Amino acid sequence: MDQDTIFAPATAPGRAALAIVRISGAAAFDALRDLAGDVPPPRRLSRRILQDSGNGEMLDEAMVVAFPGPRTATGEDVVELHLHGGRAVVSAICDRLSARAGTRLAEPGEFTRRAFLNDRLDLTRAEGVLDLVDAETEAQRRQAVRQATGGLTAALDDWRDRLVGAMARLEAFIDFPDEDLPGDLQSQIREDLSAVIREMRTALADGHRAERVREGLRIAIVGVPNAGKSSLLNWLAKRDVAIVNAAAGTTRDVLEVHLDINGYAATVADTAGLRETPDEVEAEGVRRALARAEAADLTLVLADASAGAAGRAAMRRHLGENALALATKVDLIDAPVPAPWIGLSTLSGAGTDVFLAALGAAMAERMDRVGAVALTRARHRAAVVTAEAAVARCVSGLEGGEPLEISAEDLRVAAGSLGRILGRVDVEQILDRIFGEFCLGK
Repeated sequence: MDQDTIFAPATAPGRAALAIVRISGAAAFDALRDLAGDVPPPRRLSRRILQDSGNGEMLDEAMVVAFPGPRTATGEDVVELHLHGGRAVVSAICDRLSARAGTRLAEPGEFTRRAFLNDRLDLTRAEGVLDLVDAETEAQRRQAVRQATGGLTAALDDWRDRLVGAMARLEAFIDFPDEDLPGDLQSQIREDLSAVIREMRTALADGHRAERVREGLRIAIVGVPNAGKSSLLNWLAKRDVAIVNAAAGTTRDVLEVHLDINGYAATVADTAGLRETPDEVEAEGVRRALARAEAADLTLVLADASAGAAGRAAMRRHLGENALALATKVDLIDAPVPAPWIGLSTLSGAGTDVFLAALGAAMAERMDRVGAVALTRARHRAAVVTAEAAVARCVSGLEGGEPLEISAEDLRVAAGSLGRILGRVDVEQILDRIFGEFCLGK
């Protein structure tokens, strides 16, 4: 099936001014000739009448462009058909393409898969393309653009290149002991590898920021009954998503809403009011509320300002480094609330600007990353953990006088682990570095 020529609409279905159908494969230009009668000059939009070659019926008046491989998105011959956007037009073109032998509708992600198999993308850039398509917030867009354009690839390639260089030097000591190699070379290898270890540990110590940007921050709203939790959720969502009622215990389960807050994705959860209750259903809601607060990246702890110091004291044990303290309903009191509590009223709007600023700062602290290495997926992180441990073993072995073969094997493990993130492992690269760097075997 990989030899088939594939096609698919590249624009979303529905009524629109334009729709694009992409074709990729060895028979892409033949498919274009079948529809348009010829293949226009490469990489130039050209007007053509598209027809059903079987009966001569006109299908559409379109702009078409041909991209000869391998310098294309997929590494194959690619054709784009810029059609009128009606469903019937797209359907007629796709039906005609499907009728051709060896031409079929692409499977999900198959264009990008072919780009990877033809060395047009590595796995991290392919994942960046997916994240860019799925991006809903400005932070997600920025991060996805960096990854899709090779930001993560460059960092991983740099680490891998330095590991391969160190490995080549160790292999030279092992395989060519009679060569005139610098005496302090092993000391230099240890220093270089120690620098790589520090950079890997910095990337791993980022608090999962890049993953949070991609997946969204988990925010839990907790407080006693009638503290204003549901009102705050509705205010953040700018719509009525939770029932607000004066009766205590209205919310008994966790209610989630996905929001864009200050350009960051977040899943905000309204929870049951925290109190002792004989009601089994409400008690289960309280248990779930506490569990959600424990798992949250950020907790908004609410206390009714009109309840005074006693209301704040009842929620003090829920305050921690991942919590914002909010005193709600300040429109009912005259005196300001003490720090660290932020006073606000979703009814009057008092204090909401201060709250949003504090919330935005807390989200940025947990999601903005420092440095160039953004590990956006759990598989990235697991592979870097494996690589860092292997490099650390290598350095320890070199310092302890272990056989160089063991240290070289540790570096092979580390380089292979990084290669799996990118989707490539090239063992021949080691030999290239040995003979290229030391000019051996003359």
